[in-house]
Amino acid sequence: MINRRHALGLLAATTLLPARALANVSYQRSEFRDDLSKRFFDLGTVGTFVAYKVDDYLIIASDKVRSGEGRLPASTFKIPNSLIALDTDVVEDPDKDVFKWDGVTRSIEAWNKDHTLRSAIAVSAVPVYQEIARRIGPERMQKYLDLLEYGNHDIGGGIDQFWLSGKLRIDPIQQIDFVDRLRRGVLPVGKRSQELTRDILPVTKVGDATIRAKSGLLGADQGSLGWMVGWAEKGSQQTVFAMNMDCKEQSHIAARMTVVQQCLADIVAI
Repeated sequence: MINRRHALGLLAATTLLPARALANVSYQRSEFRDDLSKRFFDLGTVGTFVAYKVDDYLIIASDKVRSGEGRLPASTFKIPNSLIALDTDVVEDPDKDVFKWDGVTRSIEAWNKDHTLRSAIAVSAVPVYQEIARRIGPERMQKYLDLLEYGNHDIGGGIDQFWLSGKLRIDPIQQIDFVDRLRRGVLPVGKRSQELTRDILPVTKVGDATIRAKSGLLGADQGSLGWMVGWAEKGSQQTVFAMNMDCKEQSHIAARMTVVQQCLADIVAI
């Protein structure tokens, strides 16, 4: 596991603690890069960017405080939700199993139609994933969040709401820990479920780099927070990341991936 206590210490930590998720090394290094905060200031907002440079066993964070604050995961929870759906056979085939549109017209036009798991994650169709969560059910959902060690494991607030307005919280360090274990296929669930979840993640190409990531967005009632979590691949180099920022303006929402690309370019030159 990417050790949360060590990573949060960044510049202040005096003790290196074991990293369970890293199979071949016992410790990680970490550093604080306040220059990354400029990417948020330039947009007129605030946020945090945390990255794990796999080859260097190095965790980089833009700040000492926000990087350790737990927040609602919003639609970044579609990653574990997909994984759990596949592992429980709620979804057997991400391209063939169809979730029928419920006939309710919503403001996002792409949601107003039938979806497979792959098409639903591509357009971040909340109603589809709420139905998936209902089919998984509270008992299995809790079992899997405990098994995956995802955030604070708390599904309070309703089986189809806990990641949107309920009690689930996860911080950026925990996000990259979870995503890194998924990337490496070492989560305590089926290999096929992990392979398919990796395969359906939205992909963005930047030159010769590939970014696999899921966005998330909370409305004003939950703090107008934007997320982007995933990993970047460039040749053999891989960097796992988690970014969140306040999205008080429409331009901030659209800039989430841009900020990630800028921060990645600052640390790995994608």
